[in-house]
Amino acid sequence: MIEAYKLVDKLEKEHSLSLSEYKFLIESENEALRIYVANKAKKIATSIYGNSVYVRGLIEVGNYCRNDCFYCGIRQSNSNCDRYILDEEDILNCCKEGYELGFRTFVLQGGEGIYKKDFVTSIVQKIHALYPDCAITLSLGEENKDTYQAWFDAGADRYLLRHETASKEHYEKLHPKNMSFEHRIQCLRDLKDIGYQVGCGFMVGSPYQTSETLAMDLKFIESFKPDMCGIGPFISQKDTPFRDMTSGTLNQTLFLLSLIRLIQPNILLPATTALGTIDPNGREKGILAGANVVMPNLSPVCVRKKYALYDNKICTGEESAECKHCLSNRMHSIGYEIVTNRGDIKK
Repeated sequence: MIEAYKLVDKLEKEHSLSLSEYKFLIESENEALRIYVANKAKKIATSIYGNSVYVRGLIEVGNYCRNDCFYCGIRQSNSNCDRYILDEEDILNCCKEGYELGFRTFVLQGGEGIYKKDFVTSIVQKIHALYPDCAITLSLGEENKDTYQAWFDAGADRYLLRHETASKEHYEKLHPKNMSFEHRIQCLRDLKDIGYQVGCGFMVGSPYQTSETLAMDLKFIESFKPDMCGIGPFISQKDTPFRDMTSGTLNQTLFLLSLIRLIQPNILLPATTALGTIDPNGREKGILAGANVVMPNLSPVCVRKKYALYDNKICTGEESAECKHCLSNRMHSIGYEIVTNRGDIKK
């Protein structure tokens, strides 16, 4: 076990380990090691970002999707999914409400292929014109480079695209044959090449995941150097092929959050809604493990339950102001303050 602590110290100093060292660390996880890593991660995060937690206004624009990922509740073939799509007026109203509440980052997230290229270009231009002091983040899946370029030119600043797993073999166990691991990775590289602030990420405890595939994820983050990394526990969804699969754990997610902070000290690291879903204090525990971003929901309350990527999602009935106030109190209780500025990565 002494070896594991030495590896943590090495990672803190060098921000790099070999694949086999990452694998060893993952397999060595226990409560004492988690606390050791979390204390280092928290210290690093606060040395860069202080006690500030950046807030992103999440707008779930619709739950139509052209993909059929085996783990996702809004997969194309789920006939039990109550579909919806927000129009331009809906989205702009969400932004208006968010802006009045102090949000300076809007995240437009939806199923892949939900909008045509020109619609997104137009809505980004309008948000950018109305709120030039705000960052616009898109999370709309895989597209070609020209489309990404058009959205960037329109005013989008950031793009979130989870890589899901850095193992091609594992990727193919989570997705249908028409989806390509190589294309997913190429999209991330295209986004970075264009100039977006790029976020990747993966599910913790997803079906068929191993310590080896998790080590590959950490090595990918180390080499790709994303601006953001969203990780959260896999949570099964009742209308998917993985409905009976075991969900990921809070402890392993927290451990990996801390390791990612050691790999890339300045990374923007969310304490996700999924963390809060598997544990009532999950988001607070995420912040104390080295995370520094939370994403309250600005979507219209009437559609929130419909964006069911997984079961028992929290905060589906709260008004935006109520949600922000609740999060503010939660962060304050652990000595942190939510900050509603753009929240760019500190270089």
